[in-house]
Amino acid sequence: MTRVAIATIGTRGDVAPLTGVGVALREAGHEVILAAPSAHAEEITGAGLEFRAIGGDVRESDLKGANLLRLLTAAIAPSVIRWMANAVVDALKDDPADVLLLTPFAEFGGLPLAEARGIPSIGLRFQPLSTTAAHPPSVLGSWSAGRAGNRMAGAAGGALVDRLYGGVIADVRKQLGLPSVPARALRRQRTEAGWPIMNGYSPTVVPRPSDWRGGLDVVGYWWPHVDPAWQPPSELVDFLAAGPPPVFLGFGSFMTSEKTAARLSEHALTALRAAGVRGVVQAGWANLQASGDDVLTIGEAPHEWLFPRMAAVVHACGAGTTAAGLRAGVPAIGVPVAGDQAFWARRLRELGVSTATVSYWRVNAERLTAAIRDTVSNPALKTNAEELAARMAKEDGAAAVVDAVENLLS
Repeated sequence: MTRVAIATIGTRGDVAPLTGVGVALREAGHEVILAAPSAHAEEITGAGLEFRAIGGDVRESDLKGANLLRLLTAAIAPSVIRWMANAVVDALKDDPADVLLLTPFAEFGGLPLAEARGIPSIGLRFQPLSTTAAHPPSVLGSWSAGRAGNRMAGAAGGALVDRLYGGVIADVRKQLGLPSVPARALRRQRTEAGWPIMNGYSPTVVPRPSDWRGGLDVVGYWWPHVDPAWQPPSELVDFLAAGPPPVFLGFGSFMTSEKTAARLSEHALTALRAAGVRGVVQAGWANLQASGDDVLTIGEAPHEWLFPRMAAVVHACGAGTTAAGLRAGVPAIGVPVAGDQAFWARRLRELGVSTATVSYWRVNAERLTAAIRDTVSNPALKTNAEELAARMAKEDGAAAVVDAVENLLS
């Protein structure tokens, strides 16, 4: 029996979709281990997968309540990347895995570990990061510098990563008894060997660029495993039944200070009421709070159950929440904060399922009100969203991963 180890580092959006991949692999007859931050242990074991901890819960760290700049700086600091790399190695070095599946932050430790163990690996991506003329790497935002400029941006991004974290990679390789090879040379070797990278988003949403090398595939979204025994809280069921479909508003795993959370909550409540709609506000990691007869604040609820019951969804446009909104066939209002979120917000507009993006840095009640009004009064958005969801329903990203693993080991 093949043993597959999946390693990921990040927030829920970096973990939850891989529970669905893990379940598909398990149902195909493989043993599956999913290594991730300890905050996600219950979700992983609840899906019937083996769990290994890669660090603790960031919500309990000294970053709790930090401003956004500090959070972003901490996420990419070489010292943090070094910690991540060592944590991946520590979590998996004694596991008899036959193949490693690695998200980007897990690659720093996972790639050297796979080489040292003499086993194959596959890259897993939730957004397009590889160099192409079609657009810059998605984490750089929604701009475009033309075909040549976009390719230059991609190449420069890869070179910067190698320069910033080359020392980290060298140290991990040394610890594992591997020869010293510059990070840039290692990247070139992977490219020439056609190292497989699977992009877990829909080709209907972002088509595979024609200039990508072989081995870079866009396979369809990976959906979180949902416990079949899960039941919605009665308060939520009663609220939904008491009136027309509400508008969802939430920022998922976005962390912020109590002061900023209070401000966002006030903007949300004011905007929903001014737009004349009912609202469901998800507290999330920011701990948003808004209440009243026409607005309900909830905790966790599977988006695949919740979103189809909404008139529209307002969110930060993380890859996973964007995917869930598209799957549900509902219009969206993007409030991007950083990284790839502006990229997805732009795609929603280009696909005709969103007409409004409100930058997090300029968000206020007036802008949210206008965006909500424009969205719920435009039936074409709903039509477009439903048509897109129907096309996406024919894709099976998890099955593609199963096929790739079995082909790699055959």
